[in-house]
Parts: sequence; C-alpha cells; structure tokens
Amino acid sequence: MHFAMEAALDLAKSRLSIVIPTLDAAPALRATLGKLQSALVGEIILADGGSRDDATAIASAAGARVIAAPRGRGTQLAAGAAAASRAWLLFLHADTLLAEGWEHAVASFIAEPANRARAAAFRFALDDPSPAARRLERWVAWRCRVLGLPYGDQGLLIARTLYDRIGGYRALPIMEDVDLVRRIGRRNVVLLPVAAVTSAERWRRDGWIARSARNLFCLALYFLGVKPATIARLYR
Repeated sequence: MHFAMEAALDLAKSRLSIVIPTLDAAPALRATLGKLQSALVGEIILADGGSRDDATAIASAAGARVIAAPRGRGTQLAAGAAAASRAWLLFLHADTLLAEGWEHAVASFIAEPANRARAAAFRFALDDPSPAARRLERWVAWRCRVLGLPYGDQGLLIARTLYDRIGGYRALPIMEDVDLVRRIGRRNVVLLPVAAVTSAERWRRDGWIARSARNLFCLALYFLGVKPATIARLYR
C-alpha cells in the first residue's frame, strides 16, 4: 500500500496548480498555505480581489504567485484558473486547511486516467468541537452523498481539460461553486477520504441555525431559478 501511494505521488509530481481567491484573508491564509508545501504542487496562485490587509504579502512570502482580479469569488476563481499552467487545478478557500493525507488522496486521484473526466472534493469538517458543528458536518455529508453538491469550502480538484470543456467558473456573485458542480454532473463528482477543515467563525458569529437556514434558503432560490445577483443581495 505504501509503495502504491508513493508511486502515485511520483507520477503526479508538480502537475497541480492550486488557486485561492482572497479578500482580506490574512488571519487564516498563512496556516492554509503552510499545509500546501508539497512536491505535488507545481504552483500556488492567489487571485486577490483588492485586499487591504497583509494577505498578498503573506502569499508572496510563501512563494505563491499573486494576481489581481475583479472582486467576486466566481470572477477571482476564473482569473486564477486562467493564470494557471498545470494539468490539474485545485481550488481552495483561504480559510480551509487540508488534513493530513491530502497529498496521497490527490495524487491517487490524478494518477487514475479515468478521473480526467471527473472531479473531486474533500470531506467537509469544521474547526469547532461543538455538537452543532458535528450536526452540520452530517448534513453536508448527506447533501454530497444524495444531491452530489459539495460547496467551495470543500475544495475542488479537476483536470484542466475538463474544466475548460465545461466552461469553468462563471462570473457569478454567489453560487459559483454549485453552478460549476452541476455542469460537471452529480455522477462525476467524487469525495476524497480526507477532510478540508474550514473555519467555523461565520457560524459562531451568525448563529448555527440562522446561518445554515440562510444558506439553505439561497440554495433553494437558486434551484427555483432566481438570478444569482438577486440571491447575493438577499444573502448579504
């Protein structure tokens, strides 16, 4: 098993571009970048939407390439992908920490030729010990298993050829992750057996029930055909 994992890692070396959209993300960014030091990673691109904190300086010091992009997660992700040069793309949020074992999980996925027609996301986890956090994690696991809808805070690993073929990220103010995953197709999204640990600060600040209900309400509006611009106004 160990030999197989090392072989997969060797095969996938430097084939990965990591794209991170940022906007005043300095408090979390250093830890996120620290988890990404690997021979697997060919480049890290920070698509910044106009940060006024130290996010870009932190990224540059860590060896990441910083590009400026119009503010908006969909726009920034698209700009980062356009600047990427490797055969595989991994999109991450700035406050997401990949758990131990992510390299082997990603390398094994990349090494399988059939996966060039599929994408992968990580298991959702929160950096909070409360029962409310565990309930939310179970809901997200159900959503991914039944609906095939991982969100952007679970990361997205996709071959460049597939990303380009389906049109990539669109310049949407919200739901850019759901929009892309739906075009990939429910049956073509795989969950990797490694956690992407996301900050629970937003839920602690807004309330576990209130924020989760708002997210679910926005998802329902999207599926009902409400324009993302309208959903974004309601979300804010």
